[in-house]
Amino acid sequence: MNCTNEKALITRLNKIEGQIRGIKKLIEEDGECEKILIQISAAKSALHKTGQQLLESHIEHCVLNEIRQGNEEEVLKKLSSVIEQFSRLG
Repeated sequence: MNCTNEKALITRLNKIEGQIRGIKKLIEEDGECEKILIQISAAKSALHKTGQQLLESHIEHCVLNEIRQGNEEEVLKKLSSVIEQFSRLG
């Protein structure tokens, strides 16, 4: 991966992984639904923020490099598709 700081991304994903394990543990221990839902929301938010940071880095590095090489139309089509897919709620 050459678009972002891989170490920072891995660190964020490790934290998210810990959140997911915590959610699983709450469910296994018959935790309160409200707490579980709050933790799911926090994990979704953290994952989305990670994606936003990756997208910013991708634009700043990969997309700009491709544009400088004269691939404007192709790279903008790909970028548009990626942004559309990323922004879908799920």
